[in-house]
Amino acid sequence: MQAEPDAENAAGGGPARANGTPVAPAAPATPGVPGAQAPSGTAGAEAAARSRRFPSITRDTARPEGSGRAVPGAVSTPARQWPMLSVLAATAVGLLATAFGYPRVGCLAIGVALIAAAVMRRVLPSVGMLAVRSRFTDMITYGLLGVAITLLALVMAAPKPWLVIPFMESAVRFTVR
Repeated sequence: MQAEPDAENAAGGGPARANGTPVAPAAPATPGVPGAQAPSGTAGAEAAARSRRFPSITRDTARPEGSGRAVPGAVSTPARQWPMLSVLAATAVGLLATAFGYPRVGCLAIGVALIAAAVMRRVLPSVGMLAVRSRFTDMITYGLLGVAITLLALVMAAPKPWLVIPFMESAVRFTVR
């Protein structure tokens, strides 16, 4: 039962592992004067007490690299977030082109916007809200999605493809038709 170890901990019995076995309390740090060196026998104990493992409970999340403002804080908010706004504007143009009956041009605009996001994430030191994950993950994600959307727009069969890839017809036959 899980209630028993919890009751022991509440009564001062000490911490317990998930399976209920008691855990020995950690040895306190060697008391002493700040700056004084510990005897050589306790150096191994201090190294064992400090672990290089990640903590079991995460207290906070790290901000992605490059997630600071793209422009200093004295400038207005839209100007500070120009990388994200430029990608969103190009995507909106692509969606409008698709809505007005030009799906190939719209998909190309969206794909190029994502490729531009990958390039900006690589080149610029700070891209504001365009930084979601690590720099490498953002570049790969934006780049692959942009290339995939651009290629699909080029081989789209409405009404005639701009790019003909020989194996694409057989690959699409089993997935779409």
